[in-house]
Amino acid sequence: MWIAILVIVVLIILWIIAAYNSLVRKKLKAENSWSQIDVQLQRRFDLIPNLINTVKGYMQYEEDVLTKVTELRTAWAGAKTNGEKIELDNELSGALKTIMAVSENYPDLKASEQFTQLQEELRNTENKISYSRQFYNDSVTMYNTALMAFPTNIIGNIFGFKPQTLYVVEDNEARKNVKVDFGK
Repeated sequence: MWIAILVIVVLIILWIIAAYNSLVRKKLKAENSWSQIDVQLQRRFDLIPNLINTVKGYMQYEEDVLTKVTELRTAWAGAKTNGEKIELDNELSGALKTIMAVSENYPDLKASEQFTQLQEELRNTENKISYSRQFYNDSVTMYNTALMAFPTNIIGNIFGFKPQTLYVVEDNEARKNVKVDFGK
């Protein structure tokens, strides 16, 4: 009888350890996937000064857009939380869309080899950011699901695991196509 109780206690302890380690792995995967987003966002922000310097000479009348991009880059460098970075990233995406849309009206700029290379680099970076966001959301969903599912939710509550936030575009304007109006 004591052996049966001991076996049951050992199995419960092993299950607790396995559930805890599973939650830790999922949490670390979600944190790592956020780091991948961070790396790609930093790459994009590193490209921005080159983009601005390239288009400055062509886009004299779009100074407010260029200023906005520079301000967002500075704000992103000082952002403390993932939420702040997500918000700034969404704003920057809109500003970059505007620059690319406005560039259509500058044939010399479009013909510039440097601008074309930067545009391609930004396009590649945006694709990597998009993939990283998707991977992050998948990782967070797996982690949050494990935290909510029975019986691992008990282990999660005991050891203080907290759900993580998905990467969501909350600005409805960021979901729309950029409208450029030169009829001012």
